Amino acid sequence: MDISSAGLRVLRQIAESGSFTAAAARLGYTQSAVSRQAAALERTVGTALFERRPDGVRLTPAGLTLLRHAHAILDSFAAAERDLTGALPPTPPVRLGVFLSAGAAILPATLAHLAAADPRIAVTTSEGTTPALVRRLRAGTLDLAVLTSRPPHRPLDGEAPRLHVETLADTDLVIAAPSTGRFAGRTTVHVDELAHAAWIATPSSASEPLLGVWPGLPARPRIVHSARDWLTKLHLVAGGFGVTTVPSRLSPVLPPGVSLLHVEGAPPELRRVLVARLPGRPAPAVEAVTRAIVSAA
Repeated sequence: MDISSAGLRVLRQIAESGSFTAAAARLGYTQSAVSRQAAALERTVGTALFERRPDGVRLTPAGLTLLRHAHAILDSFAAAERDLTGALPPTPPVRLGVFLSAGAAILPATLAHLAAADPRIAVTTSEGTTPALVRRLRAGTLDLAVLTSRPPHRPLDGEAPRLHVETLADTDLVIAAPSTGRFAGRTTVHVDELAHAAWIATPSSASEPLLGVWPGLPARPRIVHSARDWLTKLHLVAGGFGVTTVPSRLSPVLPPGVSLLHVEGAPPELRRVLVARLPGRPAPAVEAVTRAIVSAA
Protein backbone atom coordinates (compact mmCIF):
# COMPACT_ATOMS: atom_id res chain seq x y z
CA MET A 1 0.00 0.00 0.00
CA ASP A 2 1.67 3.21 -1.21
CA ILE A 3 0.21 6.13 0.78
CA SER A 4 1.74 9.58 0.33
CA SER A 5 2.42 11.96 3.19
CA ALA A 6 0.45 14.61 1.28
CA GLY A 7 -2.57 12.33 1.27
CA LEU A 8 -2.28 11.80 5.02
CA ARG A 9 -2.02 15.55 5.63
CA VAL A 10 -5.16 16.07 3.54
CA LEU A 11 -6.93 13.34 5.53
CA ARG A 12 -5.99 15.01 8.82
CA GLN A 13 -7.04 18.46 7.66
CA ILE A 14 -10.41 17.25 6.36
CA ALA A 15 -11.02 15.54 9.70
CA GLU A 16 -10.26 18.79 11.52
CA SER A 17 -12.08 21.18 9.20
CA GLY A 18 -15.17 19.12 8.43
CA SER A 19 -15.22 20.04 4.73
CA PHE A 20 -13.10 19.86 1.58
CA THR A 21 -13.42 23.63 1.09
CA ALA A 22 -12.15 24.51 4.58
CA ALA A 23 -9.35 21.93 4.32
CA ALA A 24 -8.22 23.43 1.02
CA ALA A 25 -8.12 26.93 2.56
CA ARG A 26 -6.04 25.71 5.52
CA LEU A 27 -3.58 23.81 3.32
CA GLY A 28 -3.30 26.47 0.64
CA TYR A 29 -4.66 24.11 -2.03
CA THR A 30 -7.57 24.44 -4.41
CA GLN A 31 -10.70 22.49 -3.50
CA SER A 32 -10.28 20.34 -6.61
CA ALA A 33 -6.73 19.43 -5.51
CA VAL A 34 -8.00 18.33 -2.09
CA SER A 35 -10.79 16.32 -3.74
CA ARG A 36 -8.25 14.61 -5.99
CA GLN A 37 -5.97 13.77 -3.05
CA ALA A 38 -8.94 12.38 -1.12
CA ALA A 39 -10.07 10.26 -4.06
CA ALA A 40 -6.53 8.98 -4.65
CA LEU A 41 -6.22 8.03 -0.99
CA GLU A 42 -9.49 6.09 -1.15
CA ARG A 43 -8.34 4.27 -4.28
CA THR A 44 -5.05 3.37 -2.61
CA VAL A 45 -6.63 1.87 0.51
CA GLY A 46 -9.51 0.33 -1.45
CA THR A 47 -12.34 1.62 0.73
CA ALA A 48 -14.36 4.76 1.46
CA LEU A 49 -12.67 7.11 3.91
CA PHE A 50 -15.02 10.09 3.72
CA GLU A 51 -18.76 10.38 4.23
CA ARG A 52 -20.21 13.30 2.28
CA ARG A 53 -23.16 14.75 4.21
CA PRO A 54 -25.34 17.89 3.88
CA ASP A 55 -23.57 19.47 6.88
CA GLY A 56 -20.04 18.64 5.71
CA VAL A 57 -17.63 15.72 5.50
CA ARG A 58 -17.00 13.16 8.22
CA LEU A 59 -14.56 10.27 8.30
CA THR A 60 -15.90 6.74 7.97
CA PRO A 61 -14.74 4.08 10.48
CA ALA A 62 -11.99 3.17 8.01
CA GLY A 63 -11.03 6.85 7.76
CA LEU A 64 -10.78 7.13 11.54
CA THR A 65 -8.60 4.03 11.66
CA LEU A 66 -6.25 5.49 9.06
CA LEU A 67 -6.27 8.84 10.88
CA ARG A 68 -4.91 7.21 14.05
CA HIS A 69 -1.99 5.77 12.04
CA ALA A 70 -1.55 9.07 10.17
CA HIS A 71 -0.66 10.87 13.41
CA ALA A 72 2.21 8.46 14.09
CA ILE A 73 3.41 8.44 10.47
CA LEU A 74 3.47 12.23 10.14
CA ASP A 75 5.22 12.57 13.51
CA SER A 76 7.84 10.08 12.29
CA PHE A 77 8.37 12.10 9.12
CA ALA A 78 8.91 15.23 11.22
CA ALA A 79 11.40 13.38 13.46
CA ALA A 80 13.29 12.08 10.41
CA GLU A 81 13.53 15.61 9.02
CA ARG A 82 14.97 16.84 12.32
CA ASP A 83 17.51 14.01 12.40
CA LEU A 84 18.63 14.74 8.85
CA THR A 85 18.96 18.48 9.41
CA GLY A 86 20.42 18.21 12.92
CA ALA A 87 17.63 20.31 14.39
CA LEU A 88 16.88 19.89 18.07
CA PRO A 89 13.53 18.27 18.82
CA PRO A 90 11.07 20.94 19.90
CA THR A 91 9.35 20.88 23.26
CA PRO A 92 5.76 20.79 22.06
CA PRO A 93 3.24 22.95 23.90
CA VAL A 94 -0.03 21.51 25.09
CA ARG A 95 -2.63 22.54 22.51
CA LEU A 96 -5.81 23.58 24.31
CA GLY A 97 -9.11 24.44 22.67
CA VAL A 98 -11.92 26.24 24.51
CA PHE A 99 -15.51 26.95 23.56
CA LEU A 100 -16.31 30.59 22.99
CA SER A 101 -17.40 31.85 26.42
CA ALA A 102 -14.82 29.74 28.29
CA GLY A 103 -12.05 32.02 27.07
CA ALA A 104 -13.15 34.76 29.46
CA ALA A 105 -14.52 32.60 32.26
CA ILE A 106 -12.00 29.74 32.56
CA LEU A 107 -8.88 30.28 30.46
CA PRO A 108 -7.09 33.07 32.41
CA ALA A 109 -7.54 31.23 35.71
CA THR A 110 -6.34 27.98 34.12
CA LEU A 111 -3.12 29.57 32.89
CA ALA A 112 -2.56 31.23 36.26
CA HIS A 113 -2.96 27.90 38.09
CA LEU A 114 -0.57 26.24 35.65
CA ALA A 115 2.04 28.99 35.95
CA ALA A 116 2.03 28.52 39.73
CA ALA A 117 2.09 24.71 39.61
CA ASP A 118 4.49 24.06 36.72
CA PRO A 119 5.75 27.12 34.83
CA ARG A 120 7.85 24.94 32.49
CA ILE A 121 4.74 23.78 30.61
CA ALA A 122 3.85 25.89 27.59
CA VAL A 123 0.26 26.08 26.36
CA THR A 124 -1.19 27.34 23.09
CA THR A 125 -4.90 28.07 22.94
CA SER A 126 -7.61 28.55 20.36
CA GLU A 127 -11.36 29.13 20.46
CA GLY A 128 -14.11 27.34 18.61
CA THR A 129 -17.56 25.84 18.86
CA THR A 130 -17.89 22.49 20.59
CA PRO A 131 -18.44 20.53 17.32
CA ALA A 132 -15.38 22.17 15.72
CA LEU A 133 -13.22 21.44 18.76
CA VAL A 134 -14.33 17.80 18.82
CA ARG A 135 -13.27 17.48 15.18
CA ARG A 136 -9.87 18.95 16.04
CA LEU A 137 -9.42 16.48 18.91
CA ARG A 138 -10.18 13.62 16.53
CA ALA A 139 -7.79 15.05 13.96
CA GLY A 140 -5.01 15.23 16.55
CA THR A 141 -4.47 18.99 16.27
CA LEU A 142 -5.64 19.56 19.84
CA ASP A 143 -4.49 17.76 22.97
CA LEU A 144 -7.30 18.96 25.23
CA ALA A 145 -10.56 20.83 24.79
CA VAL A 146 -12.95 22.55 27.18
CA LEU A 147 -16.41 21.89 25.76
CA THR A 148 -20.05 22.39 26.62
CA SER A 149 -23.10 20.16 26.29
CA ARG A 150 -26.81 20.49 26.85
CA PRO A 151 -29.23 17.94 28.37
CA PRO A 152 -29.61 15.01 27.90
CA HIS A 153 -25.79 15.13 27.53
CA ARG A 154 -25.30 12.57 24.79
CA PRO A 155 -21.79 11.55 23.63
CA LEU A 156 -19.98 14.44 21.98
CA ASP A 157 -19.89 12.62 18.66
CA GLY A 158 -20.78 9.23 17.24
CA GLU A 159 -17.22 8.16 16.53
CA ALA A 160 -15.30 5.33 18.18
CA PRO A 161 -13.43 5.06 20.42
CA ARG A 162 -15.28 7.56 22.59
CA LEU A 163 -13.40 10.58 23.82
CA HIS A 164 -12.22 10.63 27.43
CA VAL A 165 -14.47 13.21 29.12
CA GLU A 166 -14.51 14.72 32.62
CA THR A 167 -17.32 16.92 33.91
CA LEU A 168 -16.09 20.24 35.31
CA ALA A 169 -19.31 22.01 36.32
CA ASP A 170 -22.95 22.63 35.50
CA THR A 171 -24.03 26.19 34.90
CA ASP A 172 -27.39 27.82 34.17
CA LEU A 173 -28.22 30.23 31.39
CA VAL A 174 -29.45 33.72 32.28
CA ILE A 175 -30.38 36.90 30.45
CA ALA A 176 -27.89 39.76 30.19
CA ALA A 177 -29.92 42.96 30.14
CA PRO A 178 -29.13 46.70 30.42
CA SER A 179 -28.97 47.91 34.01
CA THR A 180 -31.15 50.87 33.06
CA GLY A 181 -34.49 51.03 31.29
CA ARG A 182 -37.14 48.34 31.17
CA PHE A 183 -35.42 45.79 33.44
CA ALA A 184 -33.64 48.19 35.82
CA GLY A 185 -33.28 46.98 39.39
CA ARG A 186 -34.61 43.49 38.66
CA THR A 187 -33.08 40.07 39.19
CA THR A 188 -35.74 38.00 37.38
CA VAL A 189 -37.78 38.21 34.20
CA HIS A 190 -40.75 36.15 33.05
CA VAL A 191 -40.25 34.34 29.77
CA ASP A 192 -43.36 36.03 28.32
CA GLU A 193 -41.68 39.42 28.79
CA LEU A 194 -38.90 38.29 26.48
CA ALA A 195 -41.19 37.42 23.58
CA HIS A 196 -40.84 40.81 21.88
CA ALA A 197 -37.45 41.88 23.24
CA ALA A 198 -34.67 43.12 20.98
CA TRP A 199 -32.06 40.33 20.85
CA ILE A 200 -28.32 40.39 20.32
CA ALA A 201 -27.53 36.93 18.95
CA THR A 202 -24.62 34.90 17.67
CA PRO A 203 -24.98 33.44 14.16
CA SER A 204 -25.62 29.71 14.36
CA SER A 205 -26.37 26.68 12.23
CA ALA A 206 -28.04 23.32 12.80
CA SER A 207 -24.65 21.65 13.32
CA GLU A 208 -23.14 24.40 15.48
CA PRO A 209 -25.76 26.13 17.65
CA LEU A 210 -24.53 29.15 19.56
CA LEU A 211 -25.92 31.31 22.35
CA GLY A 212 -28.00 34.41 21.87
CA VAL A 213 -31.76 34.02 21.95
CA TRP A 214 -33.32 32.30 24.97
CA PRO A 215 -33.76 28.60 23.96
CA GLY A 216 -37.36 28.35 25.23
CA LEU A 217 -38.60 31.64 23.81
CA PRO A 218 -42.37 31.37 23.11
CA ALA A 219 -42.26 33.57 19.99
CA ARG A 220 -40.16 34.24 16.92
CA PRO A 221 -37.20 36.35 18.13
CA ARG A 222 -36.55 39.87 16.91
CA ILE A 223 -32.79 39.87 16.32
CA VAL A 224 -31.43 43.40 15.96
CA HIS A 225 -27.69 42.74 16.21
CA SER A 226 -25.61 39.69 15.29
CA ALA A 227 -22.12 39.14 16.70
CA ARG A 228 -19.84 36.23 17.60
CA ASP A 229 -17.60 38.14 19.98
CA TRP A 230 -18.71 38.13 23.63
CA LEU A 231 -17.19 41.54 24.33
CA THR A 232 -19.17 43.05 21.45
CA LYS A 233 -22.43 41.45 22.59
CA LEU A 234 -22.04 42.50 26.21
CA HIS A 235 -21.11 46.08 25.37
CA LEU A 236 -24.14 46.30 23.08
CA VAL A 237 -26.23 45.17 26.04
CA ALA A 238 -24.54 47.76 28.30
CA GLY A 239 -25.41 50.41 25.73
CA GLY A 240 -29.09 49.52 25.95
CA PHE A 241 -29.35 48.03 22.45
CA GLY A 242 -30.85 44.67 23.39
CA VAL A 243 -30.59 41.58 25.56
CA THR A 244 -28.73 38.32 25.09
CA THR A 245 -28.45 34.89 26.68
CA VAL A 246 -25.27 34.14 28.61
CA PRO A 247 -23.98 31.43 30.95
CA SER A 248 -24.08 32.63 34.56
CA ARG A 249 -20.35 31.86 34.92
CA LEU A 250 -19.64 35.05 32.93
CA SER A 251 -20.83 37.21 35.85
CA PRO A 252 -17.26 38.08 37.02
CA VAL A 253 -16.33 39.58 33.65
CA LEU A 254 -19.46 41.62 32.87
CA PRO A 255 -18.84 45.23 31.81
CA PRO A 256 -20.53 48.03 33.80
CA GLY A 257 -24.13 48.57 32.81
CA VAL A 258 -25.08 44.88 32.43
CA SER A 259 -27.33 42.99 34.84
CA LEU A 260 -28.11 39.28 34.92
CA LEU A 261 -31.75 38.14 35.10
CA HIS A 262 -32.97 34.64 35.94
CA VAL A 263 -35.84 33.51 33.73
CA GLU A 264 -39.14 32.51 35.34
CA GLY A 265 -42.06 30.68 33.75
CA ALA A 266 -39.87 28.27 31.78
CA PRO A 267 -37.77 25.21 32.64
CA PRO A 268 -34.21 26.09 33.66
CA GLU A 269 -31.67 25.94 30.87
CA LEU A 270 -28.55 24.14 32.12
CA ARG A 271 -25.25 23.62 30.34
CA ARG A 272 -22.44 21.28 31.35
CA VAL A 273 -18.78 22.23 31.05
CA LEU A 274 -16.46 19.36 30.12
CA VAL A 275 -12.80 18.74 29.45
CA ALA A 276 -12.10 16.13 26.78
CA ARG A 277 -9.18 14.41 25.08
CA LEU A 278 -8.50 11.33 23.02
CA PRO A 279 -8.64 8.06 24.99
CA GLY A 280 -5.46 6.51 26.32
CA ARG A 281 -2.83 7.53 28.82
CA PRO A 282 -2.13 11.28 28.47
CA ALA A 283 1.31 12.85 28.54
CA PRO A 284 2.34 14.32 31.93
CA ALA A 285 2.03 17.87 30.55
CA VAL A 286 -1.53 17.17 29.40
CA GLU A 287 -2.36 15.81 32.87
CA ALA A 288 -0.94 18.97 34.45
CA VAL A 289 -3.02 21.23 32.21
CA THR A 290 -6.12 19.15 32.98
CA ARG A 291 -5.53 19.63 36.72
CA ALA A 292 -5.20 23.39 36.17
CA ILE A 293 -8.49 23.45 34.25
CA VAL A 294 -10.25 21.55 37.05
CA SER A 295 -8.88 23.99 39.62
CA ALA A 296 -9.99 26.97 37.56
CA ALA A 297 -13.47 25.62 36.94
